[in-house]
Amino acid sequence: MIIRPIGERVLIKSVKKAEVTESGIYIPDSAQEEKKEGIIVAVGAYEDGKELPLKAGEHVIYGGYKSDEIDLDGELHMFIDFKDVLAVVEE
Repeated sequence: MIIRPIGERVLIKSVKKAEVTESGIYIPDSAQEEKKEGIIVAVGAYEDGKELPLKAGEHVIYGGYKSDEIDLDGELHMFIDFKDVLAVVEE
């Protein structure tokens, strides 16, 4: 299935939360931090048709309170507004 966001939106696959610390201690769901990080799956375009300055596969940090969540192949994906993307993580 190919999904292309319409307008200034980005489709992000949520990064899975750490369930075990580096020292091997399991973290219960109630104590896990909600990371606002994800991998870009698809990118929309500006209203004038120009491409957004993001590419599929990039690791990003995002903010904002509004996102539309969907389940694709058993994994959580979110549509977020481009303005809510805060940074690209370069490794």
